[in-house]
Amino acid sequence: MPSQPALSSASTLILQAVAGGYRYGFDIMDLTGLPSGTVYPALRRLEEARMIRSRWEDRRSAHQAQRPARKYYEITTHGRDALAGALRKYRLIERMAPLARLKRRPSRA
Repeated sequence: MPSQPALSSASTLILQAVAGGYRYGFDIMDLTGLPSGTVYPALRRLEEARMIRSRWEDRRSAHQAQRPARKYYEITTHGRDALAGALRKYRLIERMAPLARLKRRPSRA
């Protein structure tokens, strides 16, 4: 299994969207508010890291719906593990933020 890269906040958000049932790029962009230039490269990296897998929609179904075929994504077991670790990390950072404000060092001028 490939080594687990550290997930950026954007990749964590995208992985969480896929885990939540958002299956294709435009759907993920709508949910997250992230631009295509962030979402699609992140999806590619997540797939290369085997955190998600993809499959193309049947072209006939897309043709009947009068749109291009969609590439659907789903999270893998490895992706679920990586997502759980990233969410723990970001929750810890969130919990530490108030402490960091209280213990702010005086600036040296």
